[in-house]
Amino acid sequence: MNATMQPEYSEQSSGSRLLTGLSRGFRRKCPNCGHGFAFGGYLTLRHECDCCNHPIGEYRCDDAPPYFTIFIVGHIVVGGALTMEQTMHPSMTLQLAVWLPVTVLLCLSFLPFIKGAVLGTQWAMKIKG
Repeated sequence: MNATMQPEYSEQSSGSRLLTGLSRGFRRKCPNCGHGFAFGGYLTLRHECDCCNHPIGEYRCDDAPPYFTIFIVGHIVVGGALTMEQTMHPSMTLQLAVWLPVTVLLCLSFLPFIKGAVLGTQWAMKIKG
């Protein structure tokens, strides 16, 4: 690792490290340096950071990101569907025509960012494998 690509926050408190990891991960950047990209594709983690050579591929974010995504999207969709039902009284066909695509789009939109946040949390807590 060269001197210009040293991690910005090498020695810090655990709370500060967690916030740093969350913010960098949510931006889909390397949690170690904050400059390189953590993802090589839509959800594929790179083996290592291009800037600091941190081994990003050693982190396992398998089940947590989909769980958190479903939890968040479920609250949005259920709240929206209940509000729509109370105010407009639409048919079930209209409800399904609106909320099924919204659910899919929200899940696909949120998942990479939530996976990045989980990656940042694992980096902050030094959890690998």
